[in-house]
Amino acid sequence: MKPGAKLFSVACETEVMVIRGTGEFDLCCGGSGMATSTPEARHESATDMDGGTLIGKRYVNEDGSIELLCTKPGRGSLMVGNSVLGIKQAQALPSSD
Repeated sequence: MKPGAKLFSVACETEVMVIRGTGEFDLCCGGSGMATSTPEARHESATDMDGGTLIGKRYVNEDGSIELLCTKPGRGSLMVGNSVLGIKQAQALPSSD
């Protein structure tokens, strides 16, 4: 995968775009892998992996090497391997004292 690639969940309606991250990584949503095209049929997400995604939010892994932009929300949680991706926090601006 490379920046600009669109990925689609097979477990819910989630769609994401890769912002940062190259090479192969095990990306899942709702406990199932992601597809590179719109899946014809979707199945239920695992109940322990249904934290949901929010449109317009950026999701990152712990070290920041993978960043995804949610373009369509859904019920499933985004994961790489066994770690759940978190919402990227805004950086604080320096004070202008």
